[in-house]
Order: sequence, then C-alpha cells, then structure tokens
Amino acid sequence: MNKRRILFAVTGIVLVLSLQVFGCQLATPSPTSTLSPTETSTSTPTFTPVPTFTPTPTLVPTPISLLDTDEPFLITGVITYTSPFFENTLRDGFVLLEDQAGFASRDKEFQFPEIGQTLGPIEEVDEDNLTYSLLLPAVPQGTFVDVDNDGGEDQGVQIYAVAYWSNTWGDPFLEQRDGLGWSTAYTSAVIDPEREGEIVGGILIVWAPDDQQAFPTGFGDDEMLFTEDDPTTPIPAGYSIVDLDQTPFNIYKEAQPKIDLLEGEVAVNDYSDMDYEEAFEAMFEKVSREYPFTEEKDLDWDALHDEFSPRVATARDDEDFYIAIRDFTWAIPDGHVGVGGESDAVFDVLIQEEGGGFGLVLAELSDERVIVTEVLPDLPAAEAGIQVGAEIIEWDDKPVAQAIDEEVPYFGPYSTDHSRRIAQVDFLPRGEIGGTATVRYRNPGGGARTVSLESTPEFNSLINAMPYYTQDPLALPVEGEVLDESGLGYIKITTFSTDYKMMTDLWDHYMEEMIEFDVPGLIIDVRINFGGNGGLALDFAGYFFEDEIVRSNRLYYNDLSDKFEIEGVPERITPGPLFYDGPVVLLVGPDCVSACEGFAYSMTLEDRATVVGHYPSAGAYGEVGRGQYALPGDLSMQVPTGRSETPDGKVIIEGVGVVPDVFVPVTEESAMGLRDTVLEAAIEALLK
Repeated sequence: MNKRRILFAVTGIVLVLSLQVFGCQLATPSPTSTLSPTETSTSTPTFTPVPTFTPTPTLVPTPISLLDTDEPFLITGVITYTSPFFENTLRDGFVLLEDQAGFASRDKEFQFPEIGQTLGPIEEVDEDNLTYSLLLPAVPQGTFVDVDNDGGEDQGVQIYAVAYWSNTWGDPFLEQRDGLGWSTAYTSAVIDPEREGEIVGGILIVWAPDDQQAFPTGFGDDEMLFTEDDPTTPIPAGYSIVDLDQTPFNIYKEAQPKIDLLEGEVAVNDYSDMDYEEAFEAMFEKVSREYPFTEEKDLDWDALHDEFSPRVATARDDEDFYIAIRDFTWAIPDGHVGVGGESDAVFDVLIQEEGGGFGLVLAELSDERVIVTEVLPDLPAAEAGIQVGAEIIEWDDKPVAQAIDEEVPYFGPYSTDHSRRIAQVDFLPRGEIGGTATVRYRNPGGGARTVSLESTPEFNSLINAMPYYTQDPLALPVEGEVLDESGLGYIKITTFSTDYKMMTDLWDHYMEEMIEFDVPGLIIDVRINFGGNGGLALDFAGYFFEDEIVRSNRLYYNDLSDKFEIEGVPERITPGPLFYDGPVVLLVGPDCVSACEGFAYSMTLEDRATVVGHYPSAGAYGEVGRGQYALPGDLSMQVPTGRSETPDGKVIIEGVGVVPDVFVPVTEESAMGLRDTVLEAAIEALLK
C-alpha cells in the first residue's frame, strides 16, 4: 500500500473543509469573497455614516504630467497564504482595485460596478506565495465618496483597497454571486472581524479628481474610519497612497509602490515553533473559547484540559504528542474536528494501531444483520473460507452488535450516531498487524462455523469500505445525464471543494440542458460529497427557487462581547440565472458532509425537494475557515469556529444531518452493490 495513499485516507477526512472564511462547511464566503452580511454585533459603537456618493461623471481631471515620476501608476506585491482552501481559487484568481464605497457606507451588500473593475494578473511563486501587478487606470471609474467632514456637498474622492479575488460565476468581471461589500481577507487593508469588518489599518489607494478634496488623517475618537469625528486634510489630485498604520495617516505618492496583501482572519493559527505544552495551551485556550457547539454537545472544557494537558506534558516525541492530540479531538463529537498532516507520526501510529486486516469488508443491514460484502483474495478471511454474503454472528466471542458497539473507529470523531456506527462496522475487522480475531459466521446456504483469523498488513479492505475513496479520481466534480428508461434527469455532485470556476461552468451546462430538454423530474445525487465552499453550495440551490429565501445566520465568538454574535448578512438562497421548476429528488447519505449538507438543507426549504437515502447526512456543519492550526511535529488540526442558525435562533444540521423523507432499507443487494435501491426509490418517487 502506497504511503501517500494511506496518508490521504487519514488526513482527507480531517480536511473536508469546507473553506470559508471560506468554507466548508457552512455557507461561507470563498477566500476571495467579501464581508457582505448585515451584522448585529453589539460590540461596535453605533454611528451615522457621513459619506455621500455620486456616480462618476464625464470629467477632465487636473492634468498630471507623465514626467511626474511620483504619480502612482503600477502597484506590485506578494500574496502569502496558509489556508488549505486557497488553492481552489487559483485558476481564475486576480487582484482587483476594490472600490471601498461599500465600506465607507457600511453597506455589506454593495455590488462592485462592472465599469469600475480594474483587474491585475497574479503569478505563482511557490506553494505559499503569489506575486501580483496592477496597472492603475488614468481615470478610474469607481464611486465618489465625500469624506472631508466640512458639512458641504463635494464631489469627493474614490477610495480603493487592493484585494485578491477569484471569479467563480459568469464573465471575467465580478457579479453579485462572486461577492459583495468589501474584502475581509487577502487585502491591503487590516480588517477586524470582531468589529463588523472595520478597516483598522493597512493601505488604501485614493484618487482625487482635483486638489480641492480632503481625506481623513486619523480614526477619530470613535476609532472608526469615515465617520464624522475623523480629522481631515487636503489631498492632492490624482492617486495617493494612504498608510493607515501611521499617526497621523501617511498620505504620499510613489510611482510603483509595493503593497503586500494580508491573509487576515483565515490565516492558519501557527503554533508549530512552540514546544508541545506551549502549543497545546495556546490551541486549547482558543479552541475552548471559540468552539461553536459547546452547549449542544455538553462539553466540559475544564475536564478535557485536566485529562489531556498531563499527557501532552509527558509526551517524549512527535508520536506521543500526536496520540495525545488525536485522543483530544476524539473527545469532541464533531465530524469537522480532527488532526493529521504530513508528520511521520501520523502514518506510523496508523500502521501500529490499524495496519492489520483480514481482507474483509462488512456492512450492517437494516434488519440488524452484519454481512460480508467483499472478501479480498489471498488474505486471511478468504483463506479461512469466508464468502461474500456471509453473515457475521459473533466477533471475539461477543454478539457482533456488541463488538461493533465497543469498536473505536480510527477516523473519528463523528457528529452523529449513524456516521459513527458505520465507521465502527468498517473498523471492526482491523487492528494491529498480527492481531487475532475469533469469528463465528454463516456462509450463504451453509451452517455456522467458527474460525480464528490473524491479521496481515493490508489497507485495501479499509479503503474499499469507504465509498469516498473508491471514486474515479478522473471523474468530473459535476456530471449529468438523462436516464434512458425513465427520461428523468440525473446530476451527481461529488464535491464543493475543487476548481470553483470549473464547477460552475459544469453546473450551468447541465442545468441549461435539463431545462432546455424539459426533463420531467431531476435527481441530484450528493451521497458522496465531502463539502467545501458553502457559498457555492448556496448558489447551486438558487437554480431551484424563484424568490430569495433568508436561510440562516452565521455566528462566531466575539472577544469584545464575550459571546457568539451574528457576523455578516444572512445566508440567503438567491435565485440563479436559470430556473428549473420541475420536481426534484435529492439523494443523501453520511458521506454528504458540511457544504454538501448546506446544499441539501437548502433544497428542503419550501418542500422544494424530496430527500431519499439509507441514512441522514453526516450532521457536521461547523464553519472551519478560521479554525485551522499548525502544531509541532508537522501536525495540522481543524476545529470549527462558526455555526449557522435559523432566523429564529435554532442551530441547523449539526448533530442531526439532513434527514430523508423516504428512508430506504439497507438490504443485502444494496450493501453488496447489486442494486442501487436509493436511486430506484428516487425514480419511483418522481414517476409517481
């Protein structure tokens, strides 16, 4: 078994991510999207915005000599990123001279005027860094903002940040679905997420049409920019660079300024240079404060600290440290929590504890029988005469149901009992290399027999037990067809965490075809989809609704108020450019995780789709964009920081999953892959 493949199996479940401030897991903005929601934080002073706005008129600006070498005309810089979600944006990534009129008026739903969008190319330097260049237009076509606080109505200035973006939908320019408001990550400005996305530092670019305009020189007593108490000063015509980190602000001209973009709130929390104890304490302090489901999961953080802090303190090497952190994550029943990475310790411990197998793949049926669905050739189970379809009666002298109950599945933790139970079945026939198990079974048509099996090094049976890892690696993330016999449409979505632009192009194509050919019903299969960009999942759902729906709010812990507060505008289902009005059946299962569940949940609103499946979805719906950690020993860890609630304050999905309207029993035929009874039930439901 290839070491890289095993590591992928271990860490892939941890990095289900669902990116956001991007996403996964929830409807989160992409790394490039802006803070667009209406926040209700009580930690920020109320204010009346003073800027006024006018469209860009046809004008002749004060002449600026081309020989004036200080006049800004080209901006370059570096974009350093640590977030594991960022790479999904690179295909259509660029930098934008981002109009800050939205921030100046605190309009988080400000849409960037297409005529004013100035784009610049990026270039990859290595796996952690990009460079960019941005030529400034002679006369930018942004929004004028009057921020001089002189009480009069002036034309004002245009205010910009430099921000990284990825164009997910439509033509090369940004539209509403790509993002609104102002950027909160990968921008030249410093953003404070706990003060409703306030700009608190960094660099802005200002363009003045003449030398009669003024601009703030400080934040004022309220420590907020573009409010009526800001001190101001005249600003020269043309472009100026404004350094908000100086007191007073440094307003200057430089022909080719170098401005690096800041990763902001989505940067990985890097404790990798600390020793084990320091890293654990720093991580624990942040996680225990910011974890969004403490009450729902009845977590006692003090007890967890008392249990695991001594284990970390006595860790002698990376392997000891990994096991302590792994066991800590297992104590938090959340499918988005986990630890992995490129550390040799991850691989070595997996081999030590679960490297042995018998060549058996098991499944538990709805009638509570446990059967063998696959027997790998030339391995202990096959050599002992166990056949496909055999019923397992006892395992190590215990009823098999009891043995499953006691199994600790290695790829934990899990948000729901049904997800954990399936994993317990998968891991029952595994253990240390050379370990033994006494198995009482009954082959099809035969009598009960008891054999003693000794495990051998093999991982194929474990991988084959997990549908996510047996998918065709070359398959497209969105695939569709018209089913021959029924004439119904079928679309399969296997991820929301890959090249976003490719996904949207494929989605548009298949939806357009389904609508054009007037398919009488549509089946959407998300049974195997580990999530990703929750905002993208919301956009996909928009193709099935004619009216906008306020679906949920996103909440994060706020240090200033010491409580969880709504951030951003509500998570909405916004009608897409195409509308499919036929009946829809959605296929779900426990391998539908995070952003996949957000899509599925959205489709249940207003009874838009009938949900069919053997089980509910995974029930793991925390937002993980801000919950990435780098720990000593090349370990990476993930813990959610955000949660989604209905407008009336009820947590959605987490711990429950999206529950089928039609439960399909797990039978011998379905467990062994002889019939897709879930798909059959979906077809039957639509044909009725």
